[in-house]
Amino acid sequence: MNKPHLNPEQLQQLLYQMLRIRRFEERCAELYQQEKIRGFLHLYNGEEAVAVGVIQALTPTDALLSTYREHGHALARGVSMNAIMAELFGRQSGCSGGRGGSMHLFDVAHRFYGGNAIVAGGLPLAVGLALADKMQGRRPITACFFGDGATSEGEFHESLNLAALWQLPILFVCENNRYAMGTALEFEMGNAQLAQRVAAYGIEAQAVDGMNVVAVLSAAQAACEAIRAGGGPQFIECQTYRFRGHSMFDAQLYRQSSEIEAWKARCPIEQMSHWLQANHQLDPHQLTALEQQVESEIDAAVAFAEAAPLEPTETLLHHLITEESHE
Repeated sequence: MNKPHLNPEQLQQLLYQMLRIRRFEERCAELYQQEKIRGFLHLYNGEEAVAVGVIQALTPTDALLSTYREHGHALARGVSMNAIMAELFGRQSGCSGGRGGSMHLFDVAHRFYGGNAIVAGGLPLAVGLALADKMQGRRPITACFFGDGATSEGEFHESLNLAALWQLPILFVCENNRYAMGTALEFEMGNAQLAQRVAAYGIEAQAVDGMNVVAVLSAAQAACEAIRAGGGPQFIECQTYRFRGHSMFDAQLYRQSSEIEAWKARCPIEQMSHWLQANHQLDPHQLTALEQQVESEIDAAVAFAEAAPLEPTETLLHHLITEESHE
């Protein structure tokens, strides 16, 4: 696999995007504890290289579907941080009108077709979007993110089978964080090598270090080139790890703290930051400036969300199918 040729500015941009996601999520955890964000909250800490690397390889016309752990995907895609934070606050100015919350971010202008609370729920939607594009002679890619737990669902196998049968322009991205909700892969699957399982459908599949943003970007670029050249669907297994629990309610009794610390030593942000500084492509002052830029954006997003209005009661039935709507 050829590594992409990236200049210092491009490498710094990758670091900046990962920092935005990490610091945003850290602030979300604080706001959740302050009860300003309610409902379910699934954080992405540790997996930032996957979202940033893959989405960097996409174009604005490509479609993207995600899971309920989708803040990072939405940010990397370019969805407004203000609109995302307002959505987490349940405000009308949120990207889903305050109705979706953390698990249902949506922005059609960025072809970001949402997080999905159903495990593997985005896979058949990806097949539908890609089929529509192909039937109408359009050439975008549909990228679909999902976790390792989704590979045990029927929709996963049905979707891969149809994508291969119809040679659809889909990039399947599995964020393999090893535990699904709380069960280690080796206790769940006879063959935990996910890329090997996918190959049975005749789909080109590869496993990549999901803690290395350049490795992810390289794999995603190669896969996208193959799809755009008419090669049909492609599958990338990004081997990654979430530093926090499955959700804010997770006591994490299923894994050892020593394992978490070992994976934290491979933190994608720390890896990139250290490499850039060691190779004289980033100095401490520049890193501080990036951190300050991120913090300022997050502060502004929180202020925007706190000032944003709640939905008025008279519009609560809008967008719903009711008996009155059929009269």
